Amino acid sequence: MKKMVEKALQEAFAGESMAHMKYLIYASIAEKEGYKNVARLFKAIAYAEKVHATNHAKVLGMAKDTKENLIDAINGELFEVEEMYPVYGEIAKMQNEGNAIKAFHYAMEAEKIHATMYEDAKKSIENNKDIDIGMIYICPICGHTHIGFIEECPICGYKGEFEKF
Repeated sequence: MKKMVEKALQEAFAGESMAHMKYLIYASIAEKEGYKNVARLFKAIAYAEKVHATNHAKVLGMAKDTKENLIDAINGELFEVEEMYPVYGEIAKMQNEGNAIKAFHYAMEAEKIHATMYEDAKKSIENNKDIDIGMIYICPICGHTHIGFIEECPICGYKGEFEKF
């Protein structure tokens, strides 16, 4: 693939991915404000943006088999934990941006757990087995990810309803 096309596809993938997430966030806000149909519209278009991002990812050859995808996910999580969030956190501290410091901290702590979970999944895949896990609970405040019931988030202290997967 020619470099200019590859760069354009990567930028399009990033833009469509960001639009997908942004519209899901907008849908949540619309739902909380009582605008069910606006929320549904945001969700529908978010799905379309996901389709666009998926098409770009396929052309770029990003999606591989599960083992390779897990290796990529582990490397991505470790990059965030070891390099990205520590640097971003320091920038936020230097700029005295408390909310950004907290957001980066929350993300980094959750990413550590994600890397471990992906490592466990990779070990299962290497033995040609699906990972054996129970219900997954996600903190809606910081993204802490926990297998099995949890009453209080160890990262942010949230006590309430966790997202279940």
